[in-house]
Amino acid sequence: MSDITIPTDTDTEAQARPTPAAERVAVADLPMPPKVKNRFESVQPVLEKLFELHPHLFGAKFRPLKLGIFQDLLAAHPDVFQRDALKAALGVHARSTRYLQSVASGLARHDLAGQAVEPVAPEHLFLAIVELFQRRQARHAQDLRPKLLAQLTAAYEQSGLSRQDYLARIGAPNEVIQSVLDEAMDGVDQQRARHAALKKSFEASGKSKEEFADMLGIATGDLERSLQAA
Repeated sequence: MSDITIPTDTDTEAQARPTPAAERVAVADLPMPPKVKNRFESVQPVLEKLFELHPHLFGAKFRPLKLGIFQDLLAAHPDVFQRDALKAALGVHARSTRYLQSVASGLARHDLAGQAVEPVAPEHLFLAIVELFQRRQARHAQDLRPKLLAQLTAAYEQSGLSRQDYLARIGAPNEVIQSVLDEAMDGVDQQRARHAALKKSFEASGKSKEEFADMLGIATGDLERSLQAA
């Protein structure tokens, strides 16, 4: 069973920047061994208190937490949470499948007031998507790589980063993930090239958007979206 690094975005020390020293967690979502069960049980009261105080973050729907949420919680509830217990509880929460799903969905990070304050960093989005894929693939006979391809394609496109910059931020995935990622990036890069070529051709044409779209036989709205993407 392989491992993947998951960013501990609830730990202030790890929030300032992505770190290779983040804890490593098992990718398979298998029954928890006694040690892990005991850890979860030990933080359960803290998790329940978080749900009670901030249901919009820890309730029926989990939301990605802003960087620095650990310190925010300590400052907001100095008489409620003990530092080490809160840190352990947030670590369990951030590694839960439901939390990773919220990160992988593309939701923004939220503060204690429930306000969206910042996007999830491309590398954190990538890691959440890959971790969920590996957990699910470990317990399913079906090949889930097509879904992974679609998710990585959307994540790379959403990042707005060049191929080189994106790879520099996510690190070196294993061979299986790298193969799917290469396919995703190839597709996005080809689409970006088409958008750029279309924009260059439009600007050189001297025509209006309506005239240029009509000349190509495409809808004006499609042309505008392509120009915007370029």
